[in-house]
Amino acid sequence: MLDFPRWKIASILGLLAALMLLAVPSFVPERYTKDLGVSLPRINFGLDLAGGSYLLLEADTADVAASRIEQMRDTVATEMRRGTPKIGIGDISTRGGKLSFLLRDVTQVDEARERLLPLTNGAGLTGQRDWTIEVVDGQRFVLTQTQAGLTQAIDTAMADATEVVRRRIDELGTREPTIIRQGSNRIVVQVPGLQDPQALKDLLGKTAKLEFKLVDLTADPAEVAKGPRGNAPVGSQILPYTEGGSSIAVKRSVIISGDQLINAVQGNDSQTNEPNVVITFDSQGGRKFARVTQENVGKPFAIILDNQVISAPNINEPILGGTASISGSFTVETANQLALALRSGKLPVALKVVEERTVGPDLGADSIRYGITASIIAAAAVIVFMLVTYGRFGVYANIAVVINIVVIIGVLALLNGTLTLPGIAGFVLTIGTAVDANVLINERIREERRRGRSVIQSVELGYKEASRTIFEANMTHAISGVIMLLLGSGPVKGFAVVLLIGIATSVFTAVTFTRMLVVLWVRKNRPSEINI
Repeated sequence: MLDFPRWKIASILGLLAALMLLAVPSFVPERYTKDLGVSLPRINFGLDLAGGSYLLLEADTADVAASRIEQMRDTVATEMRRGTPKIGIGDISTRGGKLSFLLRDVTQVDEARERLLPLTNGAGLTGQRDWTIEVVDGQRFVLTQTQAGLTQAIDTAMADATEVVRRRIDELGTREPTIIRQGSNRIVVQVPGLQDPQALKDLLGKTAKLEFKLVDLTADPAEVAKGPRGNAPVGSQILPYTEGGSSIAVKRSVIISGDQLINAVQGNDSQTNEPNVVITFDSQGGRKFARVTQENVGKPFAIILDNQVISAPNINEPILGGTASISGSFTVETANQLALALRSGKLPVALKVVEERTVGPDLGADSIRYGITASIIAAAAVIVFMLVTYGRFGVYANIAVVINIVVIIGVLALLNGTLTLPGIAGFVLTIGTAVDANVLINERIREERRRGRSVIQSVELGYKEASRTIFEANMTHAISGVIMLLLGSGPVKGFAVVLLIGIATSVFTAVTFTRMLVVLWVRKNRPSEINI
């Protein structure tokens, strides 16, 4: 019992002191620590405490199906040209949500099917393929998306969209946003501290699908003037042009896409000094862009963002070096937003805001005030009870409770955790149960004294025998917390985080720390009786 070496005492005190120091910045207003030039760990407040913006985004699943058909169109055209012999096909149609094309040589039906089969994959564990292949009239191929394939594509697109939304919000420099999927086609976004959600909506509303395509100069101007409803030449499409609200015909084949971007920054035009966006391609994209511009000097090409042409400059000379600029009617702010959207990647599916809420900080301030009041009342009640009931040993338990409160705050700050209203509830609950271990230990020491054991033997057996019960009880407690952490979301997860931290810190302070204090007292005074 009395064997408590100095290194262990120093380790316990050092660990607790370090964790308590981590809690200090959370008690100091951020405006006083901002000038230090060092990012200090502190607790962040959730949306329900700090206020902020809440958005519910819904994906356009029809957009996923349309994108898959366009991708398959380009892939089929490439595969038919690739290999020996080349397979000649007519125009590829995407009408009615199906992809169809006609073979020029009927004898190549089997070869065409062999090339198409690797393009269809298994749709998860359903046993189905993501596309069906049919041959109509012995010459026309029809590819149709299966429901299993479309469901898998939507799930993948939503997972990717959630990650892109997370990257875009992180670029804004906000603290601890909550971004989670809801159902099959929705994403919940909560950004604490952001009172004006308009910039967030503008940023998340951009698909940021960037494409470079050649302008089709053979298109009939009368048809182009009709806009997207006009009839474009075969292999082309008509898109809206942001300049003057007109339209423009462009080739369907993509010269280069935003997938090959490695950076995008706001810059200024060297001649007009107007804001623009300077983009840098990867090595493969840079080579492809250089080759296309070399082959099309003197021709215009379109820069397309989210299916809208934002610029259509002439290729005056080959564009080498893998760098290009996007010009348009930009302000510095809109150019920065576009660069941010392009850097964070394109959204694989269009998102629209279906619900929006702005939570003011006043309600959160009341919650914080009431939470602090509840914590103080809980701590005071526990301290008084332990002091009256167990005397000196109650003092040791009370010291452990106070240290435990500060340590929980320090650990939360170290983890850059977010404190929510349910988290405060977990905090208060932890304070109330923090002395459970000391109650078990003290009652066991009383029992051993009644059996006639000496002070040292009673204390030693009290800690030894009670510790087993303490760890078993807290293990079941922790299992419940882990389940809430893994399966819960939002408020439930916030409650579970604080609860699990509280379990770990309270066991350490109530068992190890109080045992150290008791050992130091017993070793110094060698009491023949204890008042417990």
